[in-house]
Amino acid sequence: MDEDTTTALTGFDWTTIPQLLQDKGVDLGMEFGLKLVTALAIFLIGKFAIRLVVSAIRKVMNKQKVDKTLETFICNLVGTSLLVVVIIAAIGALGVETTSFIAIFGAAGLAIGLALQGSLSNFASGVLIVLFRPYRVGDFVEAAGIAGSVEQVQILTTILKTGDNKQIIVPNSQIMDSIITNYSANDTRRVDMVIGVSYDDDLDKVRKTIEELLAAEDRILPEPAPKIAVSELGDSSVNFIVRPWVNTPDYWGVMFDLTEAIKKRFDKEGISFPYPQQDVHLYKQA
Repeated sequence: MDEDTTTALTGFDWTTIPQLLQDKGVDLGMEFGLKLVTALAIFLIGKFAIRLVVSAIRKVMNKQKVDKTLETFICNLVGTSLLVVVIIAAIGALGVETTSFIAIFGAAGLAIGLALQGSLSNFASGVLIVLFRPYRVGDFVEAAGIAGSVEQVQILTTILKTGDNKQIIVPNSQIMDSIITNYSANDTRRVDMVIGVSYDDDLDKVRKTIEELLAAEDRILPEPAPKIAVSELGDSSVNFIVRPWVNTPDYWGVMFDLTEAIKKRFDKEGISFPYPQQDVHLYKQA
């Protein structure tokens, strides 16, 4: 150690070190405190602004009478996305390099996406269902081999209730990959019935009897007019098609009640329902 250095160290007042450290700590504390207050202010103001934005979007969608499922999905998506932006901004206000966080979020998103491909597929299908609405809550549908009333349309799944009151949860991707039959989409439906009578029965009498039964049923619509016609000369019977139109909610009631009414009326009129039969011819050989 040279003489100048020794002299400098000897002449330094070592008793001031604690005060210097204290002053430096106070400065750092005040600086960090200011950053912390700024970050908290950004976060709180950001959350308040997000609530205002989501509330405004919800009001606009309510005025436009947008489907509730679509409204909830969009509001949640916008709120979550804006919250992520606010959190990153608050972290940046603390002096933390946010570029690394964005890279970490991107890498985590890629890993999660690869691990949850099925869930992402269900999510994408849920978005399509919400946007294009092939069915709504309350509709009776058949999709992915399941028939039932739609109870809930969620982002990943659709909840159906079967006729015997079973709850079935179907992944949205399976629904979108299958044929969807929505029995409730239209206001009216046609009841298709096939009535077989004997070859010995009077076809005009059969037609008139069916017409009277249809006219007596108040739930059958006058337009389109019911269709009654001979459709087939079967092996054991002459088959009539009976096709009345009804309001969709009345479909099953009319189907069941009309079937019973036809049986009772045909019995009263002496019109027979033939059993399947075959003619057997025996030939005697010499």
